[in-house]
Order: sequence, then structure tokens, then C-alpha cells
Amino acid sequence: MKRQTPRMNIAAPVPSHPEERGKDKAMSIAPASQSEMIWITGFLDSLRSEIGAALELSTTDPYFNMATHLIRNHLEAKPVTQTSLLAVAGVPYATALRRLRAMVDAGLIEQRPRTRTGKSFSLHPSARLLDAWTVLSGRVRRIAQTAFDAPAPEETRDYYYGGSYMQARAIQPPQVLPEPLALPGGLRILVHSDPTFMVMEALKRQFEQVIGTKIHQRAFSIDRLRSEGLRNAERRSSQYDIIAVDLPWLGEYVARGVLAPLDTVMDTDALDPADFHTAGWQATHWGGRAYGVPSQTTPELLFYRRDLFAAAGLEPPESTDDVLHAAARFHDPRRGRYGIAWNAARGTALGHTFMMTCADFGQPVVELPRKAGGFDATALAGAAPRPAIDTPGGRAAAEFLVALLEFSPPDILSMSWYERVRPYAAGRVPMAYGYTLLAPYFELDAESPACASTGYLPHPAGPGGRCIAPVGGYMLGIPANLPAERQAAAAEALRVFTAPEAQKLYVQNGSRTAPRYSVGADPELRRLSPIFEAVDEMSWRDELQFWPRPPLPCIAEIIQICGEEFHDMLRRRVTVGEALHRAQARAEDALRNRKPHRRRTRWTPNGSRERTR
Repeated sequence: MKRQTPRMNIAAPVPSHPEERGKDKAMSIAPASQSEMIWITGFLDSLRSEIGAALELSTTDPYFNMATHLIRNHLEAKPVTQTSLLAVAGVPYATALRRLRAMVDAGLIEQRPRTRTGKSFSLHPSARLLDAWTVLSGRVRRIAQTAFDAPAPEETRDYYYGGSYMQARAIQPPQVLPEPLALPGGLRILVHSDPTFMVMEALKRQFEQVIGTKIHQRAFSIDRLRSEGLRNAERRSSQYDIIAVDLPWLGEYVARGVLAPLDTVMDTDALDPADFHTAGWQATHWGGRAYGVPSQTTPELLFYRRDLFAAAGLEPPESTDDVLHAAARFHDPRRGRYGIAWNAARGTALGHTFMMTCADFGQPVVELPRKAGGFDATALAGAAPRPAIDTPGGRAAAEFLVALLEFSPPDILSMSWYERVRPYAAGRVPMAYGYTLLAPYFELDAESPACASTGYLPHPAGPGGRCIAPVGGYMLGIPANLPAERQAAAAEALRVFTAPEAQKLYVQNGSRTAPRYSVGADPELRRLSPIFEAVDEMSWRDELQFWPRPPLPCIAEIIQICGEEFHDMLRRRVTVGEALHRAQARAEDALRNRKPHRRRTRWTPNGSRERTR
């Protein structure tokens, strides 16, 4: 009997030119989003069942039944075996098996071995089937809108002015790897305990299906994360396949041999470097080599309540004076209302705030060469720049923080990363400095007064500065002491976790960081939050800058020093001048007394010993 080929011609080519799309709307239907695909797949499955029950002469379509089952389980991260897929075909076993083989031969289904022998395997939709089903779902949505006279989404109503063109750029769900990663014991990851990495933990089951192995993720606070990364480098063999690195730690981590250069473990061109925000990609480089991949590009912005500013007749703040003026206008402690919230807790939190505030006044925390748009922090390998704290720019920054204190909540001196956003989300302050990764605290809370009422601005500039958005966030890297037999698989997992498909999935599940232009431009994600369009525009205006947090090997000490001395200043224990002088002197001593790393025995990934500093 001649083998039949699957009748799955559901992906007619979509014309690329806007005028050609306008000639045939039926061929211009925008692809559906992942959530729509799940709903529409269930709808089609139910509709087919109802038709079959109503018409006794209807014929079961095993191709359709198996395709819907495969797609739905893929989107819900549920494994599919040959037995389970044949069971839903709705035809005798032998017939179902022939149809399944036809779908495999046609490139619609991929088989991935589950054991070393290859006798057992799981089934997954191919990229071709996913693309075809995405377009089909979009067409079903359009047909339903037309038939039942429902309004079409705004971005797909006009085919001539770019609506469907942008929708066609929607990033598709992650596709499973053809072969499971060879990582005995599973993939081991060290991350920060922030919202984005917690989203990754929540999606663990789905990514385990994608990479074909278990995922073990450990999360620490920022200071403990740095200590664990350094401690892991002292071990004979790394306990982690991938580690998260705060961008300013890069110089220290490279100097201490914590990270492997990326080009020694993978082809960096496969990452599509041009798709990353320029500042985020540059921040992963040291000495001209990449040591990680941006996992989060999360600039610190000024969040402000658009509704409250409009009601008060105030324009969005463009300068530090505007910030102080608005904070004074809204400050009303008797009613439990305060002007602004920010990072002022002693240590790391306030140290970061001082550095970024210095940048608002055009002053890096260490001496850096000037370049167009700011300062050059890309050539710090081998350099020992002098601290630039006790300077006119540093004084202006310190005085601005003292002025902010007057319009801040009473517990401001204990506010750190998350605490500063909570009063903003609760409606007690109309402004807050915060990383974009903190936006879910109010964007996803329908009861928050700030939900759907927040505007996003780069840091307003002081005299001598320009509006910039200091880049924060993390990169993912491969430990230098990871055994050689695990490096290739770890690098492939690194590519999967930072790919556009994965980044989109993080956003759909609550993250508000997008290190890639393609992710920020995805129309479905732009509907979720205005933050992506705002950050993309800042990037194109060259406002995303990473020099405010230069990745010097000693930057952690400088941050701690600033966080201690200026906390004493805010507590009125020392004057502004004394705090500047003491912080400058301590930072210079830290640089002067910083010793090269002691010579120690280092185990290379292949198990041999080498002596390093």
C-alpha cells in the first residue's frame, strides 16, 4: 500500500511586502501568541469532537488529532511518547502508526532519544509544525472575529500601515533540542534570587523538556552570590555548570579565574550578538573577549505616576531639580504620603545609588576616559584608574541625596532593592528609582494604584550630566573549572536560556527584562508592558550606559566603602565634605593595598594542575 503524506498544508507563504499583503487578507493573518495557540488548539479539538458526534458519517483525521495533542503538550511542557500519541489518533493502531511515520518523514515531528540505546524516545513538534500551527491559529482567530463580528486587535486592523508586519515578527515558543544534553546529574545553575531568575525556576519543568535533562538551581542574595561564585572558583571542580554574574563583578571574576572566555567553549556568533542591547553586550567583555551572555539587561529608571503628575499639572521630571520639586509637591507625611523612594540602606544598596547618582551629574566613580555620549569603561583590563569620589560631581551627587532625604519615607535608610518599590506599588510615593526587573511588583498587581499608571524615564540629569539609564542586571557564564566533558552541553544550555524564545517566555511569566532588541520589539510583549518600548527607545538614543558601574576588579570594595560613608552622612554623623574625603581616602587605600591574587594550585578542567596567581 502506498504511504500517504500528511495533509497539513496550513502554512501558505505570507507575502513580505505590505502592498502584497493588502491584496490578499487571507494570506496576511498575523501569527497567534502562545497563549492564543493553547486556547485555539483546545477549541479546534473540541470543535472536531462535536462535529464527529453530530455527523455519523464524519471521518476521523489522525493527522489532526495527533498534531493537536502534540502541540498542546509541547506548550504545556508535558512529555509525549509514541504510545500516548497513537492512542489519540482515533484510528486502529496499525493505521495510526503509518500516519505517525508519515508525519515524521514529512518533517512535522521530531524524535528525541530518552535512553543511550535510542530504543526509547519522546516526540516533539518540529519547527515547521510549530510555525504552521502558529499561522493556522492566527487564521482561526481572524475567521472567528469576522464570522462573529468581534473587533480585531488594534495592531492587526490595518494591513497597510505595518500592523500585521509587526505582528508577524512574534517570537515562537522554545523548541526542544534534537538530542538531550549529556549532563550526568542534570544541569546545575547558580543565580540571584530576583524576580527574573525566580521565573526561570517556575519554568523549570518546561526547560527540562527543552534540554532533556533535570535542572538544579540555587539562588542567593547579591552579596552571598558573589561570595559563592568566588568560593566555587577555589574548588577543584565547579559545582555549577552555569553561574550568574552581576555585571560590575566581571573584572574581579576574570582576574581570579572564575569564568572561562566564552570563545573557548562555544561559537559566540551563534548567539546573534547584534540582537543584544549594545551596552548589555559590551558589559560582558573584558580585555576584548566575552565572558558571558546577557541574561538580564535591566536599567535603573525613574518610575513615576503619570496620573498623579497629570492631576497636579506637572511635567515628567527631566532634571534633578525637577525631581526635588515634584517630591516636595507630593510630600505629605501627615497623610502617610512621601515624595520619593530609593536605595538608601547601608552597604551595597546605597553604594550603587551613589555611583549612579554621580553619573547623573556626569561623574564616574573612578577616572575614565571620555568618549561621545559619556565615558569609556571597555578598556579597564590592566588599568588602575584613580577613584573620583571627592570631586565637584561627587559633591553634587552627595548633596542631591541629602536633599532627597527630606522628601523620603521615614524608613528610607533601611530601604534596599525591593523595599523601595513596595511603597510605590502601594501608592504611598509617586516616584521611585528602580530596576525594570522590579516593575512586576506593581504592573502585575491589579489592585496597585501604580498598575497601568506608571511612566518610565531615564535618570533625570543634574548640572554637568545628561539623562542616562544605568545598566544593571546579570550575565550567565561558564565556570573556568568546569570539567571539559560538561562544557559543550553547558554552553548549549546557556544558548537556550538566553535565546529570544526563552527570553520571551520569561516575560510572559512575569519578568520585565529584555536584553535583546527582538524580544523588546515582539508585539505580544509590547502589549504586556510599555517598559519594553521605553527601554528600546533609550537604547537607540544611547541612554543605556554601563560606565556608571565600571567592572573594576576592586569595584566591590569601592561600592561597600561608598555605602558605608554616605550612610553615615545621611544619618548626620558626618558632613558632606567629611564623607567625600573619607570615601576617597579609603578607596585610594583599597586600590593601593590591593595585592595580586596569591599563587595557588589550580585544577584545570582536564584534571591537571597548574600554578596561577
